[in-house]
Amino acid sequence: VTYTSGTTGSPKGVCLGADAMERVAGSLATAARLRPGDRHLSALPLPTLLENVGGIYAPLLAGACAVIPTLASVGLQGAACFDAGMLMTALWAYEAGSVILTPQMLQGLVAALETGLPTPKRLRFVAVGGAPAGIRLLERAARVGLPVFEGYGLSECASVVALNTADATRRGSVGRPLPHARVSIAPDGEILVSGATLLGYAGVDQRPPPPLCPTGDLGRIDADGFLYVTGRKKNMFITSFGRNVAPEWVERELTLQPAIAQAAVFGEGRPWSVAVIVPRGGFDPSAVASAIADANSQLPDYARVGAWLRSDGPFTPANGQLTPNGRARRDAILAAYGRHIDQLYEEETVGVL
Repeated sequence: VTYTSGTTGSPKGVCLGADAMERVAGSLATAARLRPGDRHLSALPLPTLLENVGGIYAPLLAGACAVIPTLASVGLQGAACFDAGMLMTALWAYEAGSVILTPQMLQGLVAALETGLPTPKRLRFVAVGGAPAGIRLLERAARVGLPVFEGYGLSECASVVALNTADATRRGSVGRPLPHARVSIAPDGEILVSGATLLGYAGVDQRPPPPLCPTGDLGRIDADGFLYVTGRKKNMFITSFGRNVAPEWVERELTLQPAIAQAAVFGEGRPWSVAVIVPRGGFDPSAVASAIADANSQLPDYARVGAWLRSDGPFTPANGQLTPNGRARRDAILAAYGRHIDQLYEEETVGVL
């Protein structure tokens, strides 16, 4: 039984069979080309399903070694503090060939390498998951020589469903489905998965789950079989003109701009959306406004940001506005800025930037 993060409600106990986890671990061992003699550094807490399946079961199935030091020795201090320098030291000391990171941890590691530190020489597979990494972060990782591969999964599917690999990578996608998984897209855009799914939820009296597991995520599959995740179905808002907008889609365009570090977009029942913006250090309001205009040029008119407000500070796990793995807590952000957002809509006229 593994518990979901509970980012939008109470955590649920997901019941998984050993066969499902073994199938996923086998797919990961093949995708990462794990082999005897390899060393995987466990950098995430073991209660994390991803680390169990990808960091312990997969190496063991391949005859490789799983190195499991204390969390403090790899730079993790509780749920919100991370020391990238300590992780770097551990990667060198244990001669790690692979590691699994959240986007927040990857960002810290990339920033450390951008200061001129050498990339660990044996590191050949850095898997990143738990939340979208963002194209800009992946580009920065590539420039400092980090072999980063973004993937996608969820607890209900025994962890990883799709993964970019050394043989098949498409930046912006979460890779092709792994051999054990079958992925399809529902008429409403929801990602459906079969192949290694949950038995049910702990303490819930219900029928067996359907053959196709609804993920709650929206996405598409391109002509070459790469999966793209565009947002959460429950986060989708409908404008007053009846158009559906996935806020993650708009936020991704915004945070590709150098002036914008973080963004949260809202617009349920409104004619245009509002963005709460965390500017990147060193950029003034005029640069942010220009960045929003550039992002809007990449979006259809119904999805464009009509107004924005500057946040009081970054979204972090410490202030409750970010999960430890990097997902925005929309309810908390809206609670903090809802009054200011309403004031923007009360203004007589706002031209779309």
